[in-house]
Amino acid sequence: MELMGCGTALVTPFRGDSSVDEAGLRALVEWQIESGISFLVPCGTTGEAATLSEQEWLRVVEVVVETAAGRVPVFGGCTNNSTHEAVAKAKKLAQVSGLSGVLTANPYYNKPGQEGQYQHFRAIAEAVDLPVLLYNIPGRTGVNLEPATVLRLAELPNVIGIKESSGNISQITELLTTAPQGFKVFAGDDSVALPLIALGGAGLVSVASNVIPAEMSAMVRSALAGDWEKARNINRRYFRLMLAHFWEPSPAPVKAVLRMIGRGEDVLRLPMVPVSDAGRKRLEALVEELGLLHPVAAQGDSRRVS
Repeated sequence: MELMGCGTALVTPFRGDSSVDEAGLRALVEWQIESGISFLVPCGTTGEAATLSEQEWLRVVEVVVETAAGRVPVFGGCTNNSTHEAVAKAKKLAQVSGLSGVLTANPYYNKPGQEGQYQHFRAIAEAVDLPVLLYNIPGRTGVNLEPATVLRLAELPNVIGIKESSGNISQITELLTTAPQGFKVFAGDDSVALPLIALGGAGLVSVASNVIPAEMSAMVRSALAGDWEKARNINRRYFRLMLAHFWEPSPAPVKAVLRMIGRGEDVLRLPMVPVSDAGRKRLEALVEELGLLHPVAAQGDSRRVS
């Protein structure tokens, strides 16, 4: 399946004792697919991958792949600031039957230069036969992957694209206008999805689609099809919600909203904590205004937007 459209950077549901809620994860995946989401990304930033043990991390990816059952592509998060460890993790992911590819972010904390990042990503890509989606998120990792380095990495046969979360439209435009044909550039921030698609991007890896998968899917699908009036209308309606998911450190707000709409609990692992009381009131007001503040009666309710 071609990787394009709106993918969800899945949250990792936890029970009250902070153990991974596999049943909740399966239910979330089913709802996402029923709602028209194009692909799934477990164990990324939104999935609190940094707080998962290696066993939990691998199991979360396995559960998502098993539940998706080939209906949509699944790209498992695989990030580490040690290249040796990142390569080892990628090799373990490669053993997950049915996994579509890996998503791997800049090596954090070490702050390598462009050559160091190139060598890091190249080592990961050469260690596996799976497609590799790069992930540039300097706000979290402390380093930026520049377009010239991305172009070098794009020469590797299994580096198929990038999730761009730099927020730098000029940089993203440079990449889109110089990348080889077929190289996929995805928005990594909901708020810049439409500009990026207008410039030639392949879609969005979304946080908001955890709670409004049908709506975000419809927005991205409309933009890719050139129906900009519909895409803009959806964006206009839900733009404040997209921003609200970052009023406090993510993924606390999106987990709070999931609880409000009856789709999960807002349990996080330290050092992440639930949203503040003030933040929760702001979110509740917004979610109610958007008509989402009603627990669903059944898991089969997808609220699909055609």
